[in-house]
Amino acid sequence: MKGKNLKKKKPSVQQPKGRSNNKKRFPSISQDPFFNGIEQKRRRKDDDEDIESSDDDGGEFNSEGGREEKEREEEIEETPAEKKKRLADAFLESLREKERKKDDDESEEDDEARREREGERDSLIAKILQQEQLEESGRVRRAIASRVQIPETSEGFRFLVKHRQPVTGVALSEDDSRGFSASKDGTITHWDVDSGKTEKYAWPSEEVLKSHGVKDPQGRATKHSKHILALAVSSDGRYLASGGLDRHVHLWDVRTCEHIQAFPGHKGPVSCLTFRQGTSELFSGSFDRSIKIWNAEDRTYINTLFGHQSEVLTIDSLRKERVLTVGRDRTMHLWKVPEESQLVFRAPASSLECCCFVGNDEFLSGSDDGSIEHWNVVRKKPVHIVKNAHASFVEHKFEQSNYEGLSNGHEENNAQDSSKLGSTALSWVNSVAVCSSSDLAASGAGNGSVRLWAIENESKGIRPLFELPLVGFVNSLAFAKSGKFLIAGAGQEPRLGRWGRVPAAKNGVALHLLELSDTEKEKK
Repeated sequence: MKGKNLKKKKPSVQQPKGRSNNKKRFPSISQDPFFNGIEQKRRRKDDDEDIESSDDDGGEFNSEGGREEKEREEEIEETPAEKKKRLADAFLESLREKERKKDDDESEEDDEARREREGERDSLIAKILQQEQLEESGRVRRAIASRVQIPETSEGFRFLVKHRQPVTGVALSEDDSRGFSASKDGTITHWDVDSGKTEKYAWPSEEVLKSHGVKDPQGRATKHSKHILALAVSSDGRYLASGGLDRHVHLWDVRTCEHIQAFPGHKGPVSCLTFRQGTSELFSGSFDRSIKIWNAEDRTYINTLFGHQSEVLTIDSLRKERVLTVGRDRTMHLWKVPEESQLVFRAPASSLECCCFVGNDEFLSGSDDGSIEHWNVVRKKPVHIVKNAHASFVEHKFEQSNYEGLSNGHEENNAQDSSKLGSTALSWVNSVAVCSSSDLAASGAGNGSVRLWAIENESKGIRPLFELPLVGFVNSLAFAKSGKFLIAGAGQEPRLGRWGRVPAAKNGVALHLLELSDTEKEKK
C-alpha cells in the first residue's frame, strides 16, 4: 500500500499541475506592477517632452522659458566679428545723428537733395574717422600748439592735491577724468580731476606683502622703504604700477585701491615705469642699468633688456612694441622688443634726465645742462637743440641740505661745490611731456616755470610758446588727451635726489587749464 501511494503521488508533481501553480505564483509581465510602473514613467516622460516641444500657448511658464532660451541662443550665436560690426554701426549712427542736428534745413528738402546731403555727410564722417586713425597711429599730428591761447589772467597753476613730501610722479587715466600721484613719503593718491576728491592707497602689512611676492630687504636695510620714484597707469584703467627704493614693482587694483602683486628682480631702485598703450604690458627701468618687461594681467615676468652703462632714469612707450629710455650714461636707447635690437643715441650733455615719444620715429629729451633735444630715428645726433631752455631768471633762496649721495650708494659729482650744485640744479630739465598725437609739448625744471613748446618740422625744430609760472621742482608732467589742461607734480626737491631745495615751493599736484581757439574761427 505504501508503494502504491508513492506511485500515486508522483503524478501530482508533473508538468500540467506545475504550470497551473506557476501561473498563480509568477504573474505575466503585463500583470506585474513593477513593469507597469516603468511603462507609466516612460509615458509621463514622453508626455512631458511633448508638452515642452509643443508650440501651443498652453501656459505662461512654457512661453517665457522658450523666449529665454531663444534669447540665450541669439546671444551665444553672435560672433566677435558680428559684435564689432554692431558696435561700429551704432557708432556710425551716432555720428550721423550729430551731423543731422547741425543741418536745420533738412526737413524742407526733397528726397534727392536729402540723399545728396546724406552722401556728403557720410563722406565727411569717413574723413573724420580716417583722420582719427592716422592721429592714433602717430602718422599725423594734431595741430594743437597753434590753438593754445596765452592766459589772460595771472592765476597760473591751481593745486588739486597736497603731499607732505615732493611729488615724484603723476599719471592720468585714458579718459582724463581721474589722476594718480605719488611722493617720496610713500603716499599714493587717486583723485578726481573735476571735483578734486581724493582717495589714498593703503600699504598692506609685511605679511601680506610677502604673500604677494615681496622679498626680504637687501643690504643694510632692515625694512622695506616706501619711498616711491615712479608711477604708471594702464590704458584700460585697471592697473596702477609703482616703484621705488625697495627694488620692487608694485601692482595695484584701481577699482579697489588694493595691493595685488609685487614683482621682485631688480637689484637697484626702480626709477621709471610705463605701460604699453592698449595692453597690460609693463616696462620698468632701474638703477641696476636694466629694463624688465612684465605682464600685469598674468602677473608674470617676460624678459630683461640690457644695454645702458649707468642708471636708467626715464622710460616711455606708445602702442607699438618700442621702448624709449635715457640714463646717466648720456645715451638714449630705442628698444625694438620683437626684433630684440636697440638703437643708441648719444647726447652732448653729461646726463639725460628725461625723455618722451613725439611719434613712433620722433622723441624729446631733457638734460642736466638745461637743454632740450629733438631727435629723429634716422639720425644718431639731435635734429635740434634748445639750449638754456630753463634759465633761472628769478633768484630763489636755497636751503642746501647735507649731501647724502644717491639712493643706490654712488656719489657722483662729489668734487663739485655743493652750493654751485644746488644753484645749477634749478635749470636741470626734470620732465618733458607731449600731448598725445599732437605738436604740443611741455618741459619742467626748478626755475619757477613750466614752458610750452610747438614741435615743428626738422628745419624749424622746436618753437617756444610761453611760460606758465610754478615755483619748485617740476618732477613730472602729463597732458590731457584733449589738450585742455596740463598736470604737474611739483615739490621742494628734485625727484631722484636732494641736491637742491626751494623752501617756498608747495609739495603737490597742480593743474593748469589751457584755452584752445576754435579751428573754424582760425580758418575764417
